[in-house]
Amino acid sequence: MTDATRALPRSILYTPALSLDLVVKAWSYDADVHVIDLEDAVPPPAKAAARAVCRAALEKAPAPANTGVRINPLGTLDAVHDLLMLAESPVRPGIVVMTMVDSPVEVRLLRDTLATAGAHPEIYVTVETPAGVGAVDGIAEAADGLILGSADLSAALGVEITWAGLLAVRQAMALACARYGTACVDTANFRLDAPWVLAEEIERIRELGFHGKVAIHPAELTTINQALRPDTEELRHARRVTEAVRAADGGVALLDGAMVGPPFARRARMTVARGDAWTARFARQGADLADAGTAEAVDSEAADSEAADSEAADSGAADSGAAR
Repeated sequence: MTDATRALPRSILYTPALSLDLVVKAWSYDADVHVIDLEDAVPPPAKAAARAVCRAALEKAPAPANTGVRINPLGTLDAVHDLLMLAESPVRPGIVVMTMVDSPVEVRLLRDTLATAGAHPEIYVTVETPAGVGAVDGIAEAADGLILGSADLSAALGVEITWAGLLAVRQAMALACARYGTACVDTANFRLDAPWVLAEEIERIRELGFHGKVAIHPAELTTINQALRPDTEELRHARRVTEAVRAADGGVALLDGAMVGPPFARRARMTVARGDAWTARFARQGADLADAGTAEAVDSEAADSEAADSEAADSGAADSGAAR
């Protein structure tokens, strides 16, 4: 697949591997990619149990190709155990998310290591160290996606998580990802009490050229999806731009009172190609999840009704027994 037609996720939901029910429930939410988190969201004493949850969850995943696993940093014993679990799992995730990466060498090492087990996932890298920011161009070339890790990076820099404080990093990521056709995903919004912060961040990252955003709470997904997923009107306009420039023999054309030329046509073609690629990979999954959610709701309602009938019967029997 060429860079222009790579299917880029627009929403990524992280769920800690603290219980199988928690992870499975998360799949009913409409995210392009669901990441099972083995790293920061799992306390050290619970790491082993989390790996067991992750393996069981992968076997139940409705779309393994769009399921990710965030592993612990390379160079730690937890990462070794994470990789052994992934290598031995009968179902492999389509994406592995790396943490605390300083160099593209680490990305190639992980890719080569997993390949020895016959696993070839996409590799996404969390950009969250000063060294990683310095090597962002090489990391973008080696990886399939970059994700801004604002919490750890801000802590390392000794600054607050603000737009101004991380603007230079976001710009560097956007440029590097554009150079290599790598997915560019923004950090999670930690201000769950301030939805306007999420909306403002989305608007700003769109202007920089980011493709997607992480969510740590499913309530954020609707806002992210509406803003970042391919828009029907935007795709229609992009096709009109392409056609207008083609009709002008590849020169400058006038469309709806605006001048459009070859650069506009190139961007329009990329917009259409990526929109089509997204639809082919992720849109069907969203429909399937919606259908599954409806079926689950029906089953749940039936189960509740059955439970209510059973409870009523038990209550009647108890009353009868008491009467005797």
